[in-house]
Amino acid sequence: MTNTGIILVVDDTPASLRLLTVLLTEEGYEVRSAISGELALHAATNEPPDLILLDIRMPGIDGFEVCRRLKAEPATQSVPVIFVSAVLETDDKVLGFNLGAVDYVTKPYQREELLARVRTHLELQRLRNHLEDLVEERSAELKQSEKNLKANLLDSIAALAATVEMRDPYTAGHQQRVALLAVAIAQEMKLPEAQVEGVHLASVVHDVGKINIPIEILSKPGRLSEIEFNLIKQHSQSGYNILKNIQFPWPIAQIVLQHHERMDGNGYPQGLKGEAILLEARIIAVADTVEAMASYRPYRPGLGIDAALEEIARSRGVRLDAQVVDACMVLFKERGYVINR
Repeated sequence: MTNTGIILVVDDTPASLRLLTVLLTEEGYEVRSAISGELALHAATNEPPDLILLDIRMPGIDGFEVCRRLKAEPATQSVPVIFVSAVLETDDKVLGFNLGAVDYVTKPYQREELLARVRTHLELQRLRNHLEDLVEERSAELKQSEKNLKANLLDSIAALAATVEMRDPYTAGHQQRVALLAVAIAQEMKLPEAQVEGVHLASVVHDVGKINIPIEILSKPGRLSEIEFNLIKQHSQSGYNILKNIQFPWPIAQIVLQHHERMDGNGYPQGLKGEAILLEARIIAVADTVEAMASYRPYRPGLGIDAALEEIARSRGVRLDAQVVDACMVLFKERGYVINR
């Protein structure tokens, strides 16, 4: 199948610019090129592309400044930017992500890796745009076609979640397993059906912000450095940024933003405490903790459900909501709940 999408390639080295242009054109993309930051801004502003591959070290306006200006303009702020650069310093990578880039590919790059990342981010952008269209349609025609639109919304949410998990095979299925457990907890707490549905959708995409984290960090088998861990912690904010402009019937973006907040105020990114944290986020926090501890990770084997339940019991009323923990305990100890893989 022929790839589609308009890609703007920016590099001040003619050979590199030509190489990327030929590579992407052969894959079926429409490619536009710019040999400087000034020309890149002009091209992107006049006709926003679907994706930008951006070099960092350029005379005049460098790649960081180009990214900063693109994200400040309404017409281009949603266009995904992938830095393609020989710069290896972690601080520079972190700066790039902080400016709004969605990925970072280091030169010399592997052809298939670059193409895979391009495809992933184009697909994510299409899914995001599709979600926005679906939600607008849902609002306008709710009474006429609520059932069908709701099914489409669920399918798009699932596709968005799957796009993230494709990048990290070690946690494949994590979001879905968290969603099933979170829904079971919400039902055990006798929450209204509409609120349970919001818990479900937010759970399915609670880690969508990890699309912005380099795969080598997500799958790193050893201990993360402080900088790498801080980069991973940004996934809550990144997820919020991806979802914030989609008008869901539930506060999905805020739930995703808050799912690592803790009752004692020692969570992130805002340091919220107690009732200031949405109940849906508190439910996901417990489900996320249980599933993550019980499952295999690149840096450790699965610890099992007993260890996971002991951990949430220790955190009850301190880091995790006491009522949510109690409902989770009932599920496993009295209802026979099992996490299926």
